[in-house]
Amino acid sequence: MRILIAPDKFKGALNARDIAENIAKGLRDVLPDAEIEIVPMADGGEGTAEAICEARGGSWLKCRAHDPIGREIEARYGWIEDGKLAVMEMSEAAGMRRLSEDERDPVRATTFGVGEMILNAANRGANEIVIGLGGSATNDGGWGMARAIGYRFFVGTENLVGAVNELTELTRIEAPVAANASPARTVSLASSTTQPTRPPPQLKIIAAVDVRNPLLGENGATRVFGPQKGASESELSFLEQGLSRLADVVAEEFGFDFRDKPGAGAAGGLGFGLMSFCDATIQPGFDVVAEAVGLEKKMKEIDVVITGEGSLDRQTLEGKTPAGVARLARKLGKKVFAIVGRDNGDRQVNELFDDVYQLARPEMSEKEQMKHAAELLREKAREAARNL
Repeated sequence: MRILIAPDKFKGALNARDIAENIAKGLRDVLPDAEIEIVPMADGGEGTAEAICEARGGSWLKCRAHDPIGREIEARYGWIEDGKLAVMEMSEAAGMRRLSEDERDPVRATTFGVGEMILNAANRGANEIVIGLGGSATNDGGWGMARAIGYRFFVGTENLVGAVNELTELTRIEAPVAANASPARTVSLASSTTQPTRPPPQLKIIAAVDVRNPLLGENGATRVFGPQKGASESELSFLEQGLSRLADVVAEEFGFDFRDKPGAGAAGGLGFGLMSFCDATIQPGFDVVAEAVGLEKKMKEIDVVITGEGSLDRQTLEGKTPAGVARLARKLGKKVFAIVGRDNGDRQVNELFDDVYQLARPEMSEKEQMKHAAELLREKAREAARNL
């Protein structure tokens, strides 16, 4: 029997490779002669760069950047020399993982560090950049990122927008100098007249997303994701106004409007910002990773597919790894199983799989389950193997 294991991470417990290796150990206890191939996956969230970099034999580069609230950090991203592809995650610079719980503040947090990472890759000669948009701490519509690559945002004729809450008063946007005009220079997080060179126009940027939210409205960046980033009800109102004003001025100044495009609301509107200021393309993160790791080719050569993620629920259908793996397996006529931390029993989700195995036990707290995730994964893999 040939088995392909292609899971995503269990957030807060184990990464995708750890998940896959523990499933493989459990399977081998029951099926010692099985041929098992491991393909760690991701869908645009955290783990995307690692999955692509590992599959493509890339290396890791480091650069100086700023975290969501302006502290200087050392950020890393993947580099694949063949094709000069940079693979990064916005959360590396502007993610929730950079902040303690009491530091969460989307009124203060910006994506400036993401722009610094983009510039670093561009200055190294990147031909293409893939950016995973999961795990953000921000709600600035990509304003900070755009500032880092040289755009200037004005209130009135002379005053520069210096904070997210000032976007409601935005009047105009000034594009950066041409790519070949001068060497890139660092800009401070405070308002500055210094203009770095923007990334060259021929640089291809792909924003990998695991959500389809637009920028604005009840299903937009602010209303859906703002509360979990620490925004109060009153803050949600003017954060929404700021993103709306940003979209209006972009449309007035540049003649295009991406506010309603699926994925524009990803990462606090960074999807919108990357399309507007970097001519980026929004793509489902699962599709980006699947292509990079050659998932379909690998799947054609096996008999059974096993995938997994921390939670199986309605969001799974919106482009998450288990759904993507299951749909591809169905297309190729393969049996597909899911081993997950928790399954909420949604019928439409469960019908994607031949069977679902969940780690959650009534007698164990969520904290205990996370602590014993590796052991529980092996146990469920043995159960799946006996059923096979």
